Amino acid sequence: MTDFLRQMAEKADDGILYADKEGIIRYWNYGCERIFGFTKDEAEGANLDLIIPEKHRDRHWKGWFKVLETGETSYRGKMLKVPAIKKSGEKLIIEFSMQIIEENGENVGFTSVIRDVTLRS
Repeated sequence: MTDFLRQMAEKADDGILYADKEGIIRYWNYGCERIFGFTKDEAEGANLDLIIPEKHRDRHWKGWFKVLETGETSYRGKMLKVPAIKKSGEKLIIEFSMQIIEENGENVGFTSVIRDVTLRS
């Protein structure tokens, strides 16, 4: 990643994250730290369950693995609005876009741009 693109992603107020196909967070920017309260060091290497409320995890993972397998999602070009949790345990509502990342023709994970919309909900 060029220095310009790296800075653009790292300094964005919106959260930007990448999780590999197992759901392990591999990239976590300043915006994610601000929204969720977890530092980059705490989040990177952790499972996405870190920010997914327990009662929503089963549905999340079923959809996650289906999209990885098929490469198809009905959410392309749409913002998803879902509950999430902060480090403090506080509940919030986020909107996010989701992009499938491919490498050598294989779906290897997802990147998302995230915004806290709790006060608008």
